[in-house]
Amino acid sequence: MAQTEYIVIKAAEDGVNVIGLTRGTDTKFHHSEKLDRGEVMIAQFTEHTSAMKIRGKAEIHTAYGNIESEGKK
Repeated sequence: MAQTEYIVIKAAEDGVNVIGLTRGTDTKFHHSEKLDRGEVMIAQFTEHTSAMKIRGKAEIHTAYGNIESEGKK
């Protein structure tokens, strides 16, 4: 199995949603997690997960750099 890189998501507010999207011809939601402020999730892309949607204020750390998502206004 080929190794894939991990991403780290740290919630900066309560109720941050991390949603996994499927791979293939039809992109669908297949997994969802809710994080509260300070919680950290370590995730990776797999043969089933091609994308992730992060809703809420969070820090996202990847091998390519870091980014902060914006919270609800």
